[in-house]
Amino acid sequence: MSKNLQPSELDALDRRILSVLQENGRITNQQLAERVHLSPSACSRRVARLEEGGVISGYVALLTPSAAGRGTTVFVQVTLARQNQDDMAAFEAAVAECPDVMECYLMSGESDYVVKVAVRDLQDYERVHTQYLSRMPGVARIHSSFTLRTVKKATAFELERRAGAGR
Repeated sequence: MSKNLQPSELDALDRRILSVLQENGRITNQQLAERVHLSPSACSRRVARLEEGGVISGYVALLTPSAAGRGTTVFVQVTLARQNQDDMAAFEAAVAECPDVMECYLMSGESDYVVKVAVRDLQDYERVHTQYLSRMPGVARIHSSFTLRTVKKATAFELERRAGAGR
């Protein structure tokens, strides 16, 4: 089993490969190799190393929310009655079972969690709130904010270049 690669272990070629793959995860190895100026075999070995090292966690198709029937995004701040390990674990297990939850983050600050929910419309969110969120274990308070429009949404990370590293 490989260890996870650290950012300091990535060289300029690794970062170029990652940048191209973030733009187009379906690019062929041949095309990727040409874009980063490597032989196909060397490129394939580097991609395999990045996958095995946990830098690349998977490949996906990003769907347009409205095309998937989920045109409304709601960010839900959840505060638990108690922040002990058992209550947090129970809440997190319940969140994992909710099909409308796209993301959930344990937070510092005012709320314990921020949950991103994707639904059809306001009535669909009412269903999620009633059937799932309000019934989750340990929930003391729920504060929902509805998005009006997306201003910026990124899926690619800007990869830092080390001083002196070529592009």
